[in-house]
Amino acid sequence: MSAYSALENVLKEILQVVKPLPEDWEKRSRVIDELRRVVESVESLRGGWRRLQLIPNARVPILKFESSHQGISCDMSIDNIQGQTKSKILFWISAVDGRFHDMVLLVKEWAKAHDINNPKVGTFNSYSLSLLVIFHFQTCVPAILPPLKDIYPGNIADGLQGERITAERHIAETCAANITRFRQDKFRPVNRSSLSELFVSFLGKFSDISLKASELGICPYTGQWEHIESNMRWLPKTYAILIEDPFEQPANSARAISMSKLIRISEAFQMTRRRLISTNQYEGSLLATLVRPEVSQCIPKAPVQNPTYGRRYQSHPPRPQVHRSIYSTSQAQHQFQNSRVERRSNNTTLQRSILQNRNQGQQIWRPKSHG
Repeated sequence: MSAYSALENVLKEILQVVKPLPEDWEKRSRVIDELRRVVESVESLRGGWRRLQLIPNARVPILKFESSHQGISCDMSIDNIQGQTKSKILFWISAVDGRFHDMVLLVKEWAKAHDINNPKVGTFNSYSLSLLVIFHFQTCVPAILPPLKDIYPGNIADGLQGERITAERHIAETCAANITRFRQDKFRPVNRSSLSELFVSFLGKFSDISLKASELGICPYTGQWEHIESNMRWLPKTYAILIEDPFEQPANSARAISMSKLIRISEAFQMTRRRLISTNQYEGSLLATLVRPEVSQCIPKAPVQNPTYGRRYQSHPPRPQVHRSIYSTSQAQHQFQNSRVERRSNNTTLQRSILQNRNQGQQIWRPKSHG
């Protein structure tokens, strides 16, 4: 039995909770329809919306609010074409390996549990966490993902110049061809690591990030650690950590992270890894390390050994609604977080899928905050 078998089982149980259910998609569709009616009627957000907050200091101004009817939190930006395109590309990348999608969900939940997924207080935004997972998949051995320059060789901002439909079609066709080429490479070594092994190695890779960040930048575009002093586009260094946006170089997707919070982030990586590789782990302690209490409550409890009466099963409450955010820029975002992403096995089918997503204006991976 694998040393990570208990962790593997727990991670799968977590995914069963954090992956949206069909009713979640229905609620999100209703929220988007409500928003559309509000915008079309040019009325205010009063009545059906609460907790309104404008984030004007983000690179793209964001209006945050919650639907009073559905209880779903939303981030809304207007005409954020670059953000939409980044989301599409990240969605297309998930077709390369399904573990990428699962790892992003697990890492985001873990980060929320340790309160390091909030750029407003100087920690990670969701987009930079997604880029960290990409970078991990690029630098593990053998690599699971290619450098992103091999998927789209350039800046999205430059690629979107000119007539929009033509530019978006070119980006979609370029990504489709390159992704298919990578997937069909018969000589590419295959990484067969389990999800638990990838999660633990992810934590190990960034455990000393507060030290590495002083000299090295994380560059998903090249798929390598890069020396900051050797890259003039990253100077002067005015940030605690650099996670370059591969689609908008040389922008730093982690520019909101403060030095004090970076130390805390590094400690969270270290502490979690130590606990996960400990030999004295059981489901309860693993869950406490990996998820928030409201998520842990949704997971059936493992059998408990009672020395007097033998084995018994802990009862667990009915699954409550787990608070999941929705990115309201586009209605087609439903497809990505759905765990049943179909894998296309040939270039024609993959290109057709990407072009269909483009035509629908897909925005699954829009970062919750670019700030």
